[in-house]
Amino acid sequence: MIRKNIKKILVPIDGSKNSMRGLDEAIYLARQCHATITGLYVIPIYPRNFSDAIMPYQMHLTKSAKKFMQSSKTRCAEKGIVFKSKIIFGSPSIEINEMAKGFDIIVIGSRGQSGLKEIFLGSVANAVVHKSKIPVLVIK
Repeated sequence: MIRKNIKKILVPIDGSKNSMRGLDEAIYLARQCHATITGLYVIPIYPRNFSDAIMPYQMHLTKSAKKFMQSSKTRCAEKGIVFKSKIIFGSPSIEINEMAKGFDIIVIGSRGQSGLKEIFLGSVANAVVHKSKIPVLVIK
C-alpha cells in the first residue's frame, strides 16, 4: 500500500549497486505519489591526525559523489521526477537522520560500499532504521 501523502523522499546514495536500487525504488514511489527526491551523499570525516593522510582519498570521494549525483539526476529526469542533490561531510548514519527532518520517508539500500569503507562505517542502514523518526524503506 502506498501512502499518498509522501511528498519528499530522502535517498542516501554512495554509488553502490544497492544505493542505486534504492534510488530506483524511490523513483517508483515518487511517480506514484507525485513526490520529489533528494539524494544525499555523505563523505565520511576522520580524526584530525588521520585526515592529512587521506586528503587525496576525500578529494576522490568528492569527485565520485558529484558523478553519482549527476547520474542520479539524469535517472530521475528520464522518469519525470524532480531530483535535488546534497553532498556533505560527516558521519553517514548521523547525517542521514539529521537530514531526514522535513522528509516523509527514507529509501536506503541495505548495504553500501564494501571493503575498507564498510569497516570504518559499520552498518549505516541498520543505524538509520533504529534511530530514524520517520519511516525507512530498506531495499535489498
